[in-house]
Amino acid sequence: MYTNALLTDLYQLTMMQGLFFEGKHNQPCVFDRYYRTNPFKGGYTVVAGLEHLIDYVQNMHFSDDDIYYLKSTNLFKESFLDYLKDMHFTGDIYAMPEGTVAFPQEVLLRIHTTKDESLLLETAMSMIMNHESLIATKARRVRTVAGNDTLMEFGLRRAQGMSAGVYGARSAMIGGFNGTSNVLSGAKFGMPILGTMAHSWIMSFPSELEAFHAYIRQYPNNLILLADTYNTLKQGVPDAITVFQEMKDAGTLPKKFGIRLDSGDLAYLSKEAKKMFDAAGFPDVIISASNDLDEFLISELKLQGCAINSWGVGTHLITAEDSPSLGGVFKLVGQYDGDVFVPKIKMSDNAEKISNPGIKNVYRIYDRESKKMKADIIALEGEKFPTIKNLQLVSDKTPWRSRVIYANSFDVCPMLQPIFQKGKLVYHKPTLAAICDYADEQIQTLWPEYLRLVNPEEMWVQRSSKLSKLRNKILQEESAKFM
Repeated sequence: MYTNALLTDLYQLTMMQGLFFEGKHNQPCVFDRYYRTNPFKGGYTVVAGLEHLIDYVQNMHFSDDDIYYLKSTNLFKESFLDYLKDMHFTGDIYAMPEGTVAFPQEVLLRIHTTKDESLLLETAMSMIMNHESLIATKARRVRTVAGNDTLMEFGLRRAQGMSAGVYGARSAMIGGFNGTSNVLSGAKFGMPILGTMAHSWIMSFPSELEAFHAYIRQYPNNLILLADTYNTLKQGVPDAITVFQEMKDAGTLPKKFGIRLDSGDLAYLSKEAKKMFDAAGFPDVIISASNDLDEFLISELKLQGCAINSWGVGTHLITAEDSPSLGGVFKLVGQYDGDVFVPKIKMSDNAEKISNPGIKNVYRIYDRESKKMKADIIALEGEKFPTIKNLQLVSDKTPWRSRVIYANSFDVCPMLQPIFQKGKLVYHKPTLAAICDYADEQIQTLWPEYLRLVNPEEMWVQRSSKLSKLRNKILQEESAKFM
């Protein structure tokens, strides 16, 4: 049986073999994972995928079938394949917890291990965390405009594969959704599963009213009726009112009941339906909507005064339709020559692609009174920012801009937590419910201007002075080689 050890790009394995025969495969090194631009032209990214990554790392090994396949390619030598048979992760990983709000250039994950283990991890790790962070971020944008309305993830049938659908549903929960239609995700992750009925149910009976009656007989406590199969206002809503009244008279009407709209002018139909339900004595009715929704359409519908209080969001969420990838990268930031750590930098003609060298952490500055974020500092591991002194911030992009955060007005929080130490998991994996609560708390630390869908404010993120000096020193030394 093939394992996920083969879930990598060919060049990772060929580089591993090359380093093996060069005697560099076991060289200790440090890699950073970060991204360069927020997705959806937004003001932040929500970190997700860590639990999936942990599972991958814990089960990373090569099976006999893996080795046999690699041998059949005629690209790999016997001694290297023998070496792979016993390979497993032996290093350290530090990461921002799932649900953390992050920003471009920040270290989201840091790996201390050998060159070959780092290379083997890169592709799968990037795929997992790029995708799941992308969906969590999209979901949070939807939650931002939906307020306290119910949000249901409906994207499985439009997902780009099983893994995208299953883990995308989990990521949507981290982003603020209430549940999913995806039964497998519900089983794997303990998520609430939600759903109503399809138009085919309605069309399976001689009339819509009979279809409603049949559904109520089977599911009297899951009472959301699909009301747009034939004519929403002339038939669907009146038929729903009929069955709701019958149940009310019989004393069997549940606390939660309502309709779903899946087509037409959702603003107009929901407002007219609400008038009809109010007139019939059902002011607490749920009006749910689906049909290619995203954060922009939900925002527009709310501006138009729609009466919708429950949303099923599918295609545009699960595919991250308007920003289908998160450009996360994985860069070597240092390696050991004997006992000496040597910082490394990736240079480029594109300034934004020049990496930050050295072993780093992200230090988040919170306003002590409001508990809101003030700034993030990318700094060398172990740097201190005492709260009893004024904190001077100078913008990397515009060094003529600066600001002072006054002493005793702020708190400092290092954002990376140890996940693996010497190959052993040391991180206590929180429940999904705890992750969702933490994600909600994180988003509350952002000022409203960072949550705008269009042209959001940019969080103040800068390098520490020590990191900047190290970076400039290495850049000058490397540049001098070409003079």
